[in-house]
Amino acid sequence: MQSLPIIELLKQVVTSWQVIAVTIAMVLYLQLVFLASRKRKNTKKIHKLSEKSSKAKKEKPTEGIPEAAGVGKSSNEELGLEEE
Repeated sequence: MQSLPIIELLKQVVTSWQVIAVTIAMVLYLQLVFLASRKRKNTKKIHKLSEKSSKAKKEKPTEGIPEAAGVGKSSNEELGLEEE
């Protein structure tokens, strides 16, 4: 029947201010670590997406816009205008 003193001792240890303070400090630290890792992971995704979109913009030909491809442009000579 020595379990009663052990239970009382455990209760005193768990409810001591040192144990409570360390527990709160560890929870806050872990939240900070997980927040930082989540932010870093999200910025990597955003960075990869921006690289892909910029590469796609650079590689994408302008087939849909005839003015950008040079089709349909009229120069001064075709219009009969003189340059000054």
